Amino acid sequence: MRPDKPPVFDPNDPLYWDARDLEHELARVLGICHGCRMCVGFCPSFPELFARVDRYVDRGKGEVDAFDADDYAAVNDLCYQCKLCYFRCPYTPDDDHPFMVDFPRLMLRHKAQRAERDGIPVQDRVLGEPQILGSLGSGPAAAMANLVTRNQLLRKMQEGVTGVSADFNVPPFASKTIYEWWRQHDARPSAGEKGEVALFATCIVSYHLPAAGAAAIQVLEHNGYAVHFPKDQTCCGMPNMDGGNVRAAQAKAEHNVAVLYPHAKAGRPIVVPGPTCSLTLRQEYPELLGTDEATTVAAATVDVMELLRGLARDGTLSLEFAKSLGTVAYHAPCHTRMQKLGFPAMQVLKKVPDTEVHVVQECSAVDGTWGMKSQYYELGRRYAQKLVGEMRAIDYDWLSTDCPLSGLRLAQELGVEPRHPVELLNDAYGLPSVRGTQAATVHRGSDQEAIG
Repeated sequence: MRPDKPPVFDPNDPLYWDARDLEHELARVLGICHGCRMCVGFCPSFPELFARVDRYVDRGKGEVDAFDADDYAAVNDLCYQCKLCYFRCPYTPDDDHPFMVDFPRLMLRHKAQRAERDGIPVQDRVLGEPQILGSLGSGPAAAMANLVTRNQLLRKMQEGVTGVSADFNVPPFASKTIYEWWRQHDARPSAGEKGEVALFATCIVSYHLPAAGAAAIQVLEHNGYAVHFPKDQTCCGMPNMDGGNVRAAQAKAEHNVAVLYPHAKAGRPIVVPGPTCSLTLRQEYPELLGTDEATTVAAATVDVMELLRGLARDGTLSLEFAKSLGTVAYHAPCHTRMQKLGFPAMQVLKKVPDTEVHVVQECSAVDGTWGMKSQYYELGRRYAQKLVGEMRAIDYDWLSTDCPLSGLRLAQELGVEPRHPVELLNDAYGLPSVRGTQAATVHRGSDQEAIG
C-alpha cells in the first residue's frame, strides 16, 4: 500500500498526465479505501466504490484489481470535492502517513486526464465560467435575467442545453455588482488606521449576492482597515477544475496572481468572503502555477472571518455592538474545515452580547458545480438532508453560512435565506444595511417534498 514514489498532483509535471501512472495510483488508493471504509457516509463516491468491489468479489473476480475504466469513471463522477474525506482520513501526507492518500486530488487528476482525452462537456464548459455568466446577467440585464431564472419552462429548456438542473436554486443576478457598490461607497474616516487589505470578492458575491461583500467592506473599515478592490480579478478557477479543465484553471490562476501579487508583496492580506475561493487561492494556486508569486499570494490569503477572529484574539476587534443576534444556526462549510481554520465565524459572532451560536458540520452536497448538474441534483438533495435536518432542529433567529452555495441549498430546502456571518456582524454593529444590494434568493424548491 505504500507508494513506490510520492503521488504526482502537480499538473506541470509530465507524469501527471501519464495514464498508466494514474491507473496504478487509482488502484493503490482505492484499494486502501476499500480496506478501510471509514468514509462510506461522506459522499456517493465511496458507496459506489464499495458496491462495485463487492459485486466483483461475489463473481470471484477479486477486488479493486478487477476494476476497468468504467468502474473508475463511475467513482470519479460522484466525487463532488467536499474534501471531507481528506480532512478525516488517517492516511494522508498531512498526517505523515507512509500511504500518502489524497483522494480529492487523485479524483481531480483523474478528471483532468479524462477531460484532456475526451474533451470538456458542454455542461462543464457552461458551469466553468461563472464570471462570464455573471457579467452578462448582472447590472442592467439583471431584471430580465432573473425573470428567465424564475420561469420553470425556460429553465427546463436551458437544462436540455446546458445540463444545469431546472430545479436547482440558482442565485439571483444583482442589479448593482459589488464593484459598482464599492465605487459609490464612501469609506469611513478611520479606515486605514489599522492597515490595508485587498478584497477578492468571488464570482457569486461579485455578480449575485453582493451583500456579503458590502458587509465585509463595512466591517473591515469599522475595524480600521482600508479596503482595496482590484477590478481585474476573475473567477478563482475552481469551477474549471470541477470539470477537469486544469488548463483553464491555470490561466485564471495566472491572471489573478498577476492582479493580487502587488498587494500581497505590499503586505496587504487578501481577504476572501467565500471558503471555496480562499481554499483555491491558498492551496491550489502554488501547485497549479509553481511560482514564487503564487506562493506569496497563497500566504497572504485569508478568510474574512479568519481575519476578524485574529483581531478578537489579539484584543483589537471592535466590541461596540448596537444589538444582539439572538440564536444563530451556523453551517460550517466543508472548505473552511478543509483549511483547518476551526470555526472563526462562530468565535467572532459569540463576541456579540446575548448571542448563541449552534454549529452544524454537515455537507450541503452542492460543492462547486456538482450539485447543480441535472444528473446529480436529486442525489445531492438526499446527501444534504443531514444538514437540513440538523438546521430544522434548531430554534434559530438567524440562519448563517460562509458558503453561498450551501446557502442556496438551505434557502431552497428551508424557505429561509441564510446570511453570511459578516452580514450578521454588520447588523450587530449597527452599520448601514447591505440587503438592498441584492434581490432575494429564489426559493424555487422550498415547496418541494422533503427527502428521507
